[in-house]
Amino acid sequence: MSQPFTLGVNYWPRRKAMYWWSDFDAGEVREEFSVIKEIGMNVVRLFLLWDDFQPEPNSVAKDKIDNLVKVADIAAENGLGLDITFFTGHMSGPNWSPRWLLGGDLPPKAHDWIRDIVSEGKKTDKGYRNMFHDEMALNATRLLLKTVVTTLKDHPAVWMWNLGNEPDLFAWPNSSDEGAAWVKEMVGLIKSIDPKHPVTIGLHGDGLHRDNGLRIDKVYANTDVAVMHSYPMYTPWARQPLDPDFVPFTCALTAALAGKPVLMEEFGGCTALPGEATYTMKWTETNGREREQFMASEEDFAEFLRLTIPKLQHSGATGAMLWCYADYIPELWDVPPCQNSQHERFFGLVRPDGSLKPHAKVIQEFSKTNPQVLPIPEYAKLTVDAEEFYKEPLPHLVDLYQKYLADMSK
Repeated sequence: MSQPFTLGVNYWPRRKAMYWWSDFDAGEVREEFSVIKEIGMNVVRLFLLWDDFQPEPNSVAKDKIDNLVKVADIAAENGLGLDITFFTGHMSGPNWSPRWLLGGDLPPKAHDWIRDIVSEGKKTDKGYRNMFHDEMALNATRLLLKTVVTTLKDHPAVWMWNLGNEPDLFAWPNSSDEGAAWVKEMVGLIKSIDPKHPVTIGLHGDGLHRDNGLRIDKVYANTDVAVMHSYPMYTPWARQPLDPDFVPFTCALTAALAGKPVLMEEFGGCTALPGEATYTMKWTETNGREREQFMASEEDFAEFLRLTIPKLQHSGATGAMLWCYADYIPELWDVPPCQNSQHERFFGLVRPDGSLKPHAKVIQEFSKTNPQVLPIPEYAKLTVDAEEFYKEPLPHLVDLYQKYLADMSK
């Protein structure tokens, strides 16, 4: 039986960004979900900012749960499914720590580019403890899962449960076996309450470059769904910042490691202002660090999507979910994450005034074709020994990509 090819978007409101749970407005959500539906998407991925949902480790904020139910109701009214992501965690540059987890030496030293830790909505100079091993964090984790899943398990808007957003950027398990054991326990806990809905965890390209304690083969052996987050503009060995074969290739490689088809849960790019040509933006963070970022013209990025989304479908991916819904209004530019990660202001399908960028129309046109999931073709059936791969991933990545491109062109 054919399965519809998922088209979705990762969501933060354009007027509130990461601050929407603490300043909730159902009317805003209703307005923006109707735009998402109009574009032709059918899934919205949203994020439970951990500090908002659990300001104390031994309870869950009732007002946040009530608002999450309202969001689910609005999604159902619009025929949208929700990919509900727990323990956020890492998001758009900073790491957002629950206030009760502060007092450790994280984030991981492997990610020394993460300079901003945010707690209670403000930057802090404190580190935090490891959520995968700290007893208080583990008990809080179980409580949040039980509370949310019990509340929403029968709601028609629930599409998938998600155990984290690029969680290795927040903390590393001590070993890949311990990381897999954590995933197995949390999936089991969800399934004991809600056996109907699938469970995943939002791993990203870092897991293709090293063993960070959340190894793709070991983690996705314990989930219903495998996903990947992929950005050629952040990856030196991509052929170009808008390489249309890169995202499908990472999907195919993840499928080979996971042993199951893959949802491209997050991909995208930041765009220049309307009418501006593609350029490299340069700026200085408040801490003095110099930054630069490739910024695609709106037209160049639309062309990237026009090529990439059909290639994802042809490669056997189960769907494509864009990062992200909106550029953020200028009033958010002086607070995290937009203050230091200035390119994060400009990743949206819609501009700060809510108008659609050209690539929103590309998605709209593709959705009208009623796309279906296709079998994985021969060129995308990569042969990978996970143990060998993780000994030294980078040479494998480069070689496998060359083979993928050559086989695809035969």
